[in-house]
Amino acid sequence: MVRVLPVLIQLALLVYCLIDCIQTDSALVRNLPKAAWVLLIVFLPLVGGVAWLVAGRPARGAAARSVPWPSTATAGFPEYERPRVTGPDDDPEFLAGLRDSDERHERMLRDWEADLRAREQGLRDGGPAGDDGTPEPRPGS
Repeated sequence: MVRVLPVLIQLALLVYCLIDCIQTDSALVRNLPKAAWVLLIVFLPLVGGVAWLVAGRPARGAAARSVPWPSTATAGFPEYERPRVTGPDDDPEFLAGLRDSDERHERMLRDWEADLRAREQGLRDGGPAGDDGTPEPRPGS
């Protein structure tokens, strides 16, 4: 058991340091590029792991490089220049188009109702009505 303990400690250090190095932001890694730290940890597990913990790991409280606005959040525009996207309920042009569409449908419905009344009146007055509401001549007349 005593002979296995150093191997387990070295393996645990390798795994911990490798995972920590891979998950660390590249901008926060100190002294060497991130790829160099990964290679150092893999090829020299004990020395590379200790070196990573001492000299490569980001200092406590280190923050990533900050920019005035993150490009992914505002698509490259500062807050005051960002295009404002509104929903359809806030768009006056959209609402006006709905009103026009409703008025057009109401007119169409009134025309259909008038056409239906004319056809019904034509049927009551003397026979089947045509498309224009006038009675069609009866066969044999």
